[in-house]
Amino acid sequence: MSRKNHSGTAGAAGAAGALLVYDITRRETFNHLASWLEDARQHANPNMTIMLVGNKSDLSHRRAVTKEEGEQFAKENGLLFLEASARTAQNVEEAFIKTAAKILQNIQDGVFDASNESSGIKIGYGRAQGPSGARDGAVAQTGGCCG
Repeated sequence: MSRKNHSGTAGAAGAAGALLVYDITRRETFNHLASWLEDARQHANPNMTIMLVGNKSDLSHRRAVTKEEGEQFAKENGLLFLEASARTAQNVEEAFIKTAAKILQNIQDGVFDASNESSGIKIGYGRAQGPSGARDGAVAQTGGCCG
């Protein structure tokens, strides 16, 4: 998956997925989403899965952006959406799991050629940890990212 690097450019050229994060307590971060999204899409695989994350859900008393606004932006732009809190870890793992599940669905639907690593996908074998313990199996791994 991809993330914005310190220079502000999207390190998404070879990524199959990305998280686009804004701060629910800072309206200006929400207002920048359209330009961040355009930047990411210009430099990335057009089939890249993007999860929009409204961060700091633990600070709902300081909310400047409604959940409905986030949901609407995601719907209009074909993004996955959820709110999360990096501080409490609420929905953080879920953001990655849902993004990875959508990427896997895209592989199964033939949207990505999993044998071509330039798609941002590398098929490997690993241990997937779940609530019932570890299990062996094929897992889709996203490529490396920016520095």
